[in-house]
Amino acid sequence: MKKNSFVLVSLLAALPAGAWACATCGCALSSDAAMGYSSGTGWLVSLQYDYINQNQLRSGTHAISPAQVAAINDAGGDQEVENGTINRYVTLGLSYAPSADWNFRLMVPYIDRSHTTYGSSGNPLTPDDISSATVSALGDVKLIASYQGLLPTHNLGFQLGVKLPTGNYGGPNAAGTGSVGRNPAAFGSGPNAALPAPGNLLDTSLQAGTGSTDLIVGAYYYQAVSQNFDAFVNGQFQAAVSQRLDQPGADYRPGNLATVSFGLRYEADPNFVPQLQVNITHKAADQGALADTRNTAGTAAYLSPGVTMAIAPQTQLYAFLQVPVYSRLEGYQLFPRWAASIGVTHAF
Repeated sequence: MKKNSFVLVSLLAALPAGAWACATCGCALSSDAAMGYSSGTGWLVSLQYDYINQNQLRSGTHAISPAQVAAINDAGGDQEVENGTINRYVTLGLSYAPSADWNFRLMVPYIDRSHTTYGSSGNPLTPDDISSATVSALGDVKLIASYQGLLPTHNLGFQLGVKLPTGNYGGPNAAGTGSVGRNPAAFGSGPNAALPAPGNLLDTSLQAGTGSTDLIVGAYYYQAVSQNFDAFVNGQFQAAVSQRLDQPGADYRPGNLATVSFGLRYEADPNFVPQLQVNITHKAADQGALADTRNTAGTAAYLSPGVTMAIAPQTQLYAFLQVPVYSRLEGYQLFPRWAASIGVTHAF
């Protein structure tokens, strides 16, 4: 942490989460901590790729089979039986630190997502019931300012930022590409959800943007705990403060998201730094007529081992694997068995 430059946070802060079709689907990695905090000045550019395959249905603290969820519809209920969602995020970041006290960051994500669902089918579930939709578009841009001038050691920092509604958000009329199965309510996620048409209308939680302006606040602290080990802890809170209502019926507010991460970095060799993070996320339910309020809240914890390597002067590569170790999800949600992140930064 002593000689690295700030890295840009990618979709962690909740990009993640407000734009995904589950409460907390991975990508909770603290990229700042991955590269190490610093009081260095100058510019830094970063590129991060995140892969999250949501291929397991979960409810509460345990996994549940699609047939068990479909049994709700057998009994006369109205519950979407999701099949899978694959998320690929590429985030371009630009950071500028004019002094040891301040850092300003811009994050621009590109989202590539494919989703399949049985809709509100009952048993037996068959491949003919599956509908699919994909979306590839720019997501919501984030701007975050960090201040770490309270202590002479510059190891305590505070963050204030905003997420802008720049991503593609069409309210109830956003169309994706894909195929529609024989179930006419394949993309319904509750009585208030948008139903599909031949154009494959997308649920709000699957679209590239959330249509909301969000306020972001956070803090971090890092400290050497021995000759070779540094420890860190950080937290961030994100909440929508306004909604975009330019689409008819576009009533949707993503749920508030809180994240906490802590961990250790082993810095015996500054060119090769193994590290371990624990990432905890909690998301409130989405709100509004287009929200799937029953199936979007929850808490999850991830164990994230990784490494940072110097691959050229002023250039570093990092790679992490995230493994869920705990989840308590409301309703029935798709959840990843693992997630992966890889990124590169260059300071100049």
